[in-house]
Amino acid sequence: MMPHRRFLRADLPYQLLTFALFATVWELYARERGGLLLPTCTQTARATVALLGEAELWRALYVSNQALLLGFALALALGVPAGITLGRFRRLERYADVYVTILLVTPMAAIIPLLVMSMGVGTASRVALVTLFSVVMVLVNSRAGVRQVDPSLIEMARSFGAGERQIWARILLPGALPAVMTGVRLGLGRAVTGMVVVELLMVSDGLGGLLLKYRGLLKAPLLYGTIVIILVEALLLISVARWGEHKLTRWARTHAAGGTR
Repeated sequence: MMPHRRFLRADLPYQLLTFALFATVWELYARERGGLLLPTCTQTARATVALLGEAELWRALYVSNQALLLGFALALALGVPAGITLGRFRRLERYADVYVTILLVTPMAAIIPLLVMSMGVGTASRVALVTLFSVVMVLVNSRAGVRQVDPSLIEMARSFGAGERQIWARILLPGALPAVMTGVRLGLGRAVTGMVVVELLMVSDGLGGLLLKYRGLLKAPLLYGTIVIILVEALLLISVARWGEHKLTRWARTHAAGGTR
């Protein structure tokens, strides 16, 4: 059995126990102190199942995930090449580091009015905000991945006559790949956040539109059920990213070992 599968199986009972404890506390507290605005866990579970049978939910998922997929794909296309380039060429990083810092410290919700004024409230502005939310995580981790490669390996490769292309293919990219995939996973979580934030603050559509609708109608079980569905989607996406990270990291170790022979 694969090591990561053994780890998941060993960890599963603790995760189930934690969830059962959380659900019990939620149920008891909501029955005792809850009311119109705080449904019980069982009410939320029933509302979640009911939502899965509603066409309105699937339309909202389709609309929201358009911006998510396009925005995250753009974040990968921009963040990974930019990150590994900055990590490799320190002089270029001196000029670009201030802009990376701006992306890190700027509250992305504050950019929404600028996007609305410059791009409108259509798909383009939603995609742009998802990209801004996630690209910095991808870029910073990709840069860190290149930086953590042992410089002595590069010097050794050069001493054996390796060119820049071979150094990239045999040393830099395999060595940086684990950090790059960590950035992809973290960036994906931020992309989901951006997807919901842009719909809550900029345009009442998709999953964010459902949240605003159920809040306005004081339908707390449906509101909580929508949040549960968003969380489940995020967890599934991150699980897929973690699986890809494991596969690609194992390939990188094998590739790097083959390149050192």
